[in-house]
Amino acid sequence: MKKFLLILLGIIVVLAAVVLIKTYTYPFKKNNLGTGDGWKPVKNDSAVMRLSGGIKVPTVSTGSLGEFDYAPFDQFKTYLRASYPLVYQNTENVEVNQYGLVFRLKGSNPALDPILFLSHMDVVPPGDADIKNNEENIFRPNDKPLEPVSKVAEDWDFAPFSGAVANGRIYGRGAIDMKGMLFSLMESMNSMIKNKQIPQRDIYLAFGFDEEVGGQKGAIQIADYFKKKGLKFDAVYDEGGLIMRKGNVAGIDTDVAVVGCAEKGFLSAKIKVKGLGGHSSMPPMESAIGKAAVIMQRLEDHQMKPVITPLIKEFFNNIGGEMPFATRMALANQWLLKPVLISQLTKNNTTNALVRTTTALTMMKGSDGTNVLSPEVEFVVNFRLLPGNSIKDVRDHIAKATEGFDVEVEEIDNTREASAISSTNTKAFKMIEAGVKEIHPGAIVTPYLTMAGTDAAKYEIVSKNVYRFMPIKINSAEQQSIHSTNEYLSIENYLKMIHYFEYIMKNYDK
Repeated sequence: MKKFLLILLGIIVVLAAVVLIKTYTYPFKKNNLGTGDGWKPVKNDSAVMRLSGGIKVPTVSTGSLGEFDYAPFDQFKTYLRASYPLVYQNTENVEVNQYGLVFRLKGSNPALDPILFLSHMDVVPPGDADIKNNEENIFRPNDKPLEPVSKVAEDWDFAPFSGAVANGRIYGRGAIDMKGMLFSLMESMNSMIKNKQIPQRDIYLAFGFDEEVGGQKGAIQIADYFKKKGLKFDAVYDEGGLIMRKGNVAGIDTDVAVVGCAEKGFLSAKIKVKGLGGHSSMPPMESAIGKAAVIMQRLEDHQMKPVITPLIKEFFNNIGGEMPFATRMALANQWLLKPVLISQLTKNNTTNALVRTTTALTMMKGSDGTNVLSPEVEFVVNFRLLPGNSIKDVRDHIAKATEGFDVEVEEIDNTREASAISSTNTKAFKMIEAGVKEIHPGAIVTPYLTMAGTDAAKYEIVSKNVYRFMPIKINSAEQQSIHSTNEYLSIENYLKMIHYFEYIMKNYDK
């Protein structure tokens, strides 16, 4: 027994030594972190005013497949043309499907594949939260900037389509998502033209108009237009990741720029469960709603298997060197500690979404009476597919969860596979790194998985290098204001975003 214990102790000592050696020698990326704030914004009230005016146009997309009021979109097109006459006069510009906008700034070398920058002009509805200040035409660009908010506001400081400029901020629905990016791209191209800076390769801008409802009439049509013209892009840049402020990525004591090199897929299934209906005074032994509850419990209790994909492994390798010792140890010793690592990742809703196809029960409908048993109950479950999981995998998963019950399964919304994964070993990604270092030299730049859907995936038919990143530095509360209440973009972020895009346009081939 004593000999066995000594052998066991020896094994433990050897294992501990191996774990420690691997932790200290693991090749986490050495992040070359600079100091200071980077490029200093230059006052540009005209640019701020142009964005403010664009926010005032209520280009709300709602409904199914883009069946909404297009009058504001006509107004927005007119406003854009009036705001940027140089861009319209010096580019080839076309409308795709009447409202999609495409601009081409010709480069000096037609042999080079062009680059493409995306945005969208539509916004989600503003909701019905109270408004503190309904005053119109507020334009105070010289106000002292307020500190970033620390929690999502319950009310709008200013009306959601006021485009108010105050407190160092540009307020309104779409300020971040994503008129701020659209106008910064127009400002960047306008500056290139104004300063007679001719790029080597063609630069394209493409703006959809129904991204918030699936992009069927906007981005899909624009991407098809490019494909029919035989275009192949060296890079496609769209929204997705952000620069998260220091302290907003757990365990990291610096800013982190997360660049979406892929995005999750999407499947929403409406599951109709059948049973006996009737009066609640004589209920059956098993009701339709009880059966539905069993299926829903199965879906939540037995979710799809978590996996650390190559993309997420690269993400952890990039940031791991800045993380606490225990986390570094788990990342460096996955040969031994992978079950523990995955267990910890799946306990947090944010990190859980990084490593598995998520399951979200979102809607349910039964009878309309308190004493009525519905013969059919329906609920909706939404899956966000991890790259590596397929639509077929999810369908099989649903079939297993509903086994033994009389159900009908209908896929609703826009079912789509997870996107392809774009490489970080490209000029296109290196330009993102350089652009971030230009405006925020102290930020870590890392690939990431974009959780929500964007227009970007539609453009995989014209490029293998598709990146999702908006170069604004915000905290978690500011990020949560997107699609919520009191959305705003700081003037500093807006001016730095203009500079970032102009930097990439000017320096792509230098």
